[in-house]
Amino acid sequence: MITKVSNLAAFALCLLFARSGLMAGVTRGYAVVVSETTWSDSEWRKVSDELAATHQAQVVRYDRTIFEAKAELQRLFPKHLCFVARPEEATRDFVAQAHQLARVLDDDPYPDCLWGILTGYDAANALRIARIRAPLTIRKIASGTPFPLERCEAGVYYSELEAGRFSLKETGGEIVDGTGPHDSTEALVKTLTEWKADAFITSGHATEREWQIGYRYRNGYFRCENGMLYGEDTQKRRIPIHSPNPKVYLPVGNCLMGHIDGREAMALAFLNSGGVVQMIGYTVETWYGYAGWGCLDYFIEQPGRYTFAEAFLANQVALIHRLQTYFPDLAPMPFRAKGDARPRIQLTDDARDAGLRPQDGLGLLHDREVLAFYGDPAWEARLAPASLAWEQALTEAGGEWTFTIKPSGGEGSFAPKDANGSQRGGRPFIHFLPHRVRGARVTQGGEFKPVITDDFILVPNPGKSDGVSTLTVRFRAEPEL
Repeated sequence: MITKVSNLAAFALCLLFARSGLMAGVTRGYAVVVSETTWSDSEWRKVSDELAATHQAQVVRYDRTIFEAKAELQRLFPKHLCFVARPEEATRDFVAQAHQLARVLDDDPYPDCLWGILTGYDAANALRIARIRAPLTIRKIASGTPFPLERCEAGVYYSELEAGRFSLKETGGEIVDGTGPHDSTEALVKTLTEWKADAFITSGHATEREWQIGYRYRNGYFRCENGMLYGEDTQKRRIPIHSPNPKVYLPVGNCLMGHIDGREAMALAFLNSGGVVQMIGYTVETWYGYAGWGCLDYFIEQPGRYTFAEAFLANQVALIHRLQTYFPDLAPMPFRAKGDARPRIQLTDDARDAGLRPQDGLGLLHDREVLAFYGDPAWEARLAPASLAWEQALTEAGGEWTFTIKPSGGEGSFAPKDANGSQRGGRPFIHFLPHRVRGARVTQGGEFKPVITDDFILVPNPGKSDGVSTLTVRFRAEPEL
């Protein structure tokens, strides 16, 4: 069953924009996808109603599977797609299906919208998240693993590899390396409860029930009970975590942190008592890392360029581009569950030249549909603007588009400032178009092997830069009407 909300209002807005000359191409809206069961629950219906009212969204309901919404979504072709799901619905398979559905709204292999799954420990938790509208400028970042402190206004990380090691950058100050207690549990808790970090990054061993703070040494844990986070130090002392300020959470290297296997899942506790409004998280055990760690390349390494939802989407686009380019035989394969037989991989010449192995193809296939994005995809959280290693700009005049990439960080402009993690660096340059286009034809810069779809341009990262030369790609395209 399909219910359309605010059709008249949406039409009126489109008509107004068209008459005023503000709509150069198709105006894309917002869609909410929700099961009949969730819709029938009066408390959970409030979540869908809130999103519909806030975003002038259209609500699409399904009976058994979200793929029932495909035809209507293809008609609507929304810019933002939010799945409202109770915890028992937001399973590992649901996350994989959300990835798949977001890719089949048109004929290209890439995601066609910014999407997220809005859930919570209970309906009240999900509704609180849906009601948060003010954009978040991220100024303070706390982490249990190294990240580029140079890219944020203030930040602190505690090493997961060396006991007692930490690095700190205060607002307006220099980066200071220091040593402290080997047990950093309480210090990390305080970054959320007292320092009030705007973003939290973790890596290392984890399950659906806990995060192990130390990776190579004994340290404490973050755990949860009844939807409430707490730290447990090495002396078994429990330290409550109540951190209501809005924030984003990036468990980029953690296994299973995004897997909601019941009400006691860590993801639900972060959304509930941790004040998390948006988060990513693996629904499986991670070993390759491209989907998770790569979000740092777009979100942290390029401060202010992308919202968190855009960074997640950009990294998914990058992953699929890499799979399509170097492992075309694997690209059409479905989601691989743990224990599935490994496909036989024939390396292409391009893959060999890039130094890739069959394991890389398996890793990309493994990562493609197992990283969840929880939260309203239209909510804007982005880092406070800071120095960028390159400038990129997209302009249009008379139907011709020009995309330029100008290095500003010397010969190392196109490499990450901090390569901590797995599968870091080498991400392509991606710019989202202001509206959909069709019939793109490259007129300059074809040697850079650009990919232009209806809503973004991608240019592969050459890896090296002379620190001076600007990369330029020009193409002609018509607005999608």
